[in-house]
Amino acid sequence: MLQQITEELKQTNTTLVAVSKTKPVAQILEMYHLGQRVFGENRVQELVEKEGQLPKDIEWHLIGHLQTNKVKYIAPFVAMIHSIDSIKLLREVNKQAKKNERVIPVLLQFKIAEEDTKYGLEMSEVIELLESDEFSTFQNVNICGVMGMATFTSDKEQVREEFRILHHIFTQLKNQHFDTSDDFKEISMGMSGDYQLAIEEGSTMVRIGSLLFGVRY
Repeated sequence: MLQQITEELKQTNTTLVAVSKTKPVAQILEMYHLGQRVFGENRVQELVEKEGQLPKDIEWHLIGHLQTNKVKYIAPFVAMIHSIDSIKLLREVNKQAKKNERVIPVLLQFKIAEEDTKYGLEMSEVIELLESDEFSTFQNVNICGVMGMATFTSDKEQVREEFRILHHIFTQLKNQHFDTSDDFKEISMGMSGDYQLAIEEGSTMVRIGSLLFGVRY
């Protein structure tokens, strides 16, 4: 399945983040030996434990909700944080990245789904931050794009529309605030059940777990 998905994504230049949350180290190693190098975890403790046991050329992405008091544990090594869902969190990532003498790539998470359980920023607060004096002091985070999760529904048109909303947000931010940035290019959207729709709507990064590793119990 990995090879099939990899070939599919290669045609559209889309990055595969293999979502390895709850999966044992042995299973991740199997995927690693098949050539996969980018893995996504949603819990800090689990991510830290796996990073310590697995090859150092793995790119670890934090894709779940991140509490500010846990940023310090992943700041030394995390390759990208997809889930910047508050200005407070972005501030803390910058602080911890500075302590580790790193610049951490991040994505701004927007709430595009109808479900109350989803986290995310509002466009107005992002614009306010980007136009503030404070933002110029954030030297240790590199905003590389946006992330969003569609509503968990069988209504494909609703999912497609939510992906279009995120793509529109990306375009607006790119044109108004990141037009000179070569790094602001990622739209992280699409999971096992809807990644093909996401790619059709402009996703550059898909987060796939159950299709690769099997259903979690």
